[in-house]
Amino acid sequence: MSHAVIDAPSVSLRRYGAVEASDVHDFHQIVLGLDGAMVMAVDGVAHEIDGTAAWLIPAGSRHDYAGIGENRQLVLDLPASSVAVPQRLFDRPRAVSIDGALTQLVVHIAGRATGHIDGDASWRRFNWDAAARLCAAILEDSGTADAVPGGGLDFARIDTWLRARLSEPLRIADLAAHCGFGMRRFHQLFIEAFGETPHRYLQRVRLDTSLTLLADSRRSLTDVALEVGFGDQSAFTHAFTRRFGVAPGQWRGLLVH
Repeated sequence: MSHAVIDAPSVSLRRYGAVEASDVHDFHQIVLGLDGAMVMAVDGVAHEIDGTAAWLIPAGSRHDYAGIGENRQLVLDLPASSVAVPQRLFDRPRAVSIDGALTQLVVHIAGRATGHIDGDASWRRFNWDAAARLCAAILEDSGTADAVPGGGLDFARIDTWLRARLSEPLRIADLAAHCGFGMRRFHQLFIEAFGETPHRYLQRVRLDTSLTLLADSRRSLTDVALEVGFGDQSAFTHAFTRRFGVAPGQWRGLLVH
């Protein structure tokens, strides 16, 4: 049983043996099926993971697991303060189905995850990029979207709405009306669901999305900045550097292809 603390997302390929093991850790984890199958029980609820399924495991949840024959899984270790995901996505363990597009992304990331030196700068960049892509795809996948009983927000629907309008100024009134709430009530419910204000969450989504756009060398830094909603390259560079510790041009130079 481990209690590691990590400060950035980490992607790894893992094979699980037939002997059952248990774990608890201080970060969220997403286990996505790749090859073969395994059984995982989170807080006592068991589900089989194969190429069409995944487990979303909140920090602090005990999980027991064992492989079924030859197997390989893509595992994302996710600190709560790293990639932009609604806080409520991890309010409970979720066994989810994944669609064909997400399956293809898992295979693509798994292919890029081999043959690199763990811990170097380019590998760290790859982990951030892969985590941002995976989390965006999981939120888009209808299998994770569920409205909260009692008048709460459908966090996956809101996340999708925000990601579709990154280049536009955020008008809270429009988003509140889209969800059928007044401004004050919406703001309260948003913080409950996402763990932060709409503007702070959107800022993290914008920067996460920029990681994917920076991988395309045909896009200038100005184009990337405008596409994710910054007024100019200078504002984008300042926000990006503050979040990731390096300027976007340096990040682009260290991307793993």
